[in-house]
Amino acid sequence: MRHEPVPLTRQLGVYEDRGHTVLELRGEIDILSAAEIGPFLDRVTDRPGVRLVIDLRPVEFFDCSGLRLLYRARVRVLERGGQLHLVCTHPLTLRVFRVTGLARLLPPHPSLDEALARSEAASGSL
Repeated sequence: MRHEPVPLTRQLGVYEDRGHTVLELRGEIDILSAAEIGPFLDRVTDRPGVRLVIDLRPVEFFDCSGLRLLYRARVRVLERGGQLHLVCTHPLTLRVFRVTGLARLLPPHPSLDEALARSEAASGSL
């Protein structure tokens, strides 16, 4: 059951869905917004075994600051035995992921349901 995200900053909302923490990023993810989002993302990714989904569907602009946020989150989650899934549908952002190689490390899903299903399948195979 999807709940309306609780806004933490103008660019970040959070909610729980099927045992996962879902971070919904919105608007422009640039150096300024990354500075606001980073500390919260570090707190979330510091939990052992966290099951995290980052939803970028409401993002209109995404630069290298956002790439750094995602890569750092991935490293921190994997170091702590958790799972991180990404939801993204914006063609330009998807292109940036492919060109930089992030799409190979953190494959984007087209919907939240698909990301959660992939997480459940990964949990079941452990």
